[in-house]
Amino acid sequence: MLEQAMAGAAQLLVWPAIGFLFLGILIGIFFGVIPGLSGLNGMAILLPFTFTMETVPALCFLLGMYAVTSTADTISSVLLGIPGTAASQATVLDGHPMAKRGEAERAFGAAFTVSAVGGVLGAIAVVVSIPILQPIILAFSQPEFFMLGVVGLTMVGALSGGSVTKGIAAAALGTLIACVGYGQQVAIPRYWFDVLYLIDGLPLMPVVLGLFAIPELLDLMKGKGGISDVSSAPGEGSGLMQGVRDAVQNWWLTLRCSILGVYIGLLPGLGAGIADWVAYGHAVQTTRKDPKFGQGDVRGVIAPEAANNAVKGGALVPTIAFGIPGSPPMALLLGGFLIQGVAPGPSMLTTNLSLTFSLIWTLVIANVAAAVLLFALSKYISRLIFIPALLLVPAVTVFTLMGSWMSTFQLGDWIALFGAGALGVAMKRAGWPRPPLILGFIIAPILENAFHISRQSYGYAWLGRPIVLILLAVAVLTIVLSIRKSSKQAKLDKADPVQAAEALSMAELAGSARFGAVFSVIMVGVFGFAIWAARDWPGALAAFPVAMAVPGLICVVLAGVADWRRRHLDEHQSDPFAVWPLIEFCLWMLGIVLLTMAVGQMIALPVFTLVFLLIKARAKPLLAAGYTAGVALLLWGVFDQIINVAWYPSWLS
Repeated sequence: MLEQAMAGAAQLLVWPAIGFLFLGILIGIFFGVIPGLSGLNGMAILLPFTFTMETVPALCFLLGMYAVTSTADTISSVLLGIPGTAASQATVLDGHPMAKRGEAERAFGAAFTVSAVGGVLGAIAVVVSIPILQPIILAFSQPEFFMLGVVGLTMVGALSGGSVTKGIAAAALGTLIACVGYGQQVAIPRYWFDVLYLIDGLPLMPVVLGLFAIPELLDLMKGKGGISDVSSAPGEGSGLMQGVRDAVQNWWLTLRCSILGVYIGLLPGLGAGIADWVAYGHAVQTTRKDPKFGQGDVRGVIAPEAANNAVKGGALVPTIAFGIPGSPPMALLLGGFLIQGVAPGPSMLTTNLSLTFSLIWTLVIANVAAAVLLFALSKYISRLIFIPALLLVPAVTVFTLMGSWMSTFQLGDWIALFGAGALGVAMKRAGWPRPPLILGFIIAPILENAFHISRQSYGYAWLGRPIVLILLAVAVLTIVLSIRKSSKQAKLDKADPVQAAEALSMAELAGSARFGAVFSVIMVGVFGFAIWAARDWPGALAAFPVAMAVPGLICVVLAGVADWRRRHLDEHQSDPFAVWPLIEFCLWMLGIVLLTMAVGQMIALPVFTLVFLLIKARAKPLLAAGYTAGVALLLWGVFDQIINVAWYPSWLS
């Protein structure tokens, strides 16, 4: 095997393979940093370029690009609170609060270090796991997949924020939103309200960017300083090397979360978007020493970043060994295999073993190279947190709108973005955690398909399968432990309501108890309608949304009652909700939409940039002109010429 490993390295380290690998790394960093441009999009765009390439350069080009997106996406997650890709959603929870404290460099130092470690461990896992884990992979059938998804939902729902009921209700709401459009088993649309855009379901990026980017964009538009709440870095203990020391000190957490990422990657269809939540939940659940998750705990950055990079190696195992893609981008990598005439399967472990090792070396080199490059640049990147917030608004707006637009190239993408944004603002105000909703939205198709097949194939007998029972016990234990923790916190809150309100405000999850109670009433209507609308549907169509809506409804009622009981905490909060910034934000966004309908995005977005900088940000004309020119160049050079975006057919065109 050592001989094949050296042969694989020799194939990769010669020209042009090594050149294409580093080109892929640079492109992958770009696709990871910009919200909306994911590894899946990058793989789809680059795949046609491999038709005329040789096998090793082509596959290493694709895999090198994809491998580093989960490292680069940390930048927007930490600085802006906007997930660069679905794999960095959990990083937002503690990475962005660290940036607000002026500790962006520390977050980057920790994240890039564990990203390299996780990526390397994932590559090593490919080597040692294939012969060992084949029977384990084959032991997981649809009942186990369904219960594994339930464990993920309960873990994230129970551990995201201070309320178990709100977390689980948010996860259930995410699964219901994913049920919009055609069912997984029956070609009948659900919850589509005769709107053609909804008949195929809501795309991922408008929902993700709406929930996370719009509330952050609203905060930036208030214009209170920069991203950071402090005017300069706090000094000693906030820099890159402190982040590296944090990663070293938490080496056992890094190792555990990397292993979690590998195993989740091994299970086809789950991927990094789920692994980072599971790893984050694991970190919250197992941390005993001074946990401050949600307030800027560096361990909340280390856990998901180690896991989402290790996933890539794990996902490569079923892809090359069994021809089963471990994630959607791996499905496109299989397309690259077919283009090159390479058949995945047993041959990749025998006659083509050297090619397999070339891919493994690609993971190692790509993760290390990206971490080193970003580590060198992070000192300069982190200074963005001290730039006046209003100067960042146009760039964030452009990336948010274009990231959403690339879902289906319809105006409905923007409507869905703003609708999800309104929901995100309301959830933030009501103290509902948004991460469980996103996880529920992502995992719902997998859950529904597994749920349906389990019912059809096993009846109710699947509930007694050994692995299912073990996973069910993990889910129940997670909820029980979270309830115990919440009960202890409730007693402390009752003893000192002022301190309780301050602590919740620091976690950005307090919201308004009164608004939370009102929001719960609205959600009771939503869950109730979901159950009522399914009454006449075929059983295969109605079973899953009803199974999700019933526990969601119960949790909403409990959450509403709890909010009503703690409404006295509102008296101690000093940051009332500002209505005028919300109205002003809506007017700016409405202006962009109307101008786009008139003249198209290529003109509307630069015009918005110029007008906003001159009127709202009061920037100097020269700076505004240069900024606007940069936005116009980005739209034309990247989105139009490289990505070939289908622009809105405006009245002018």
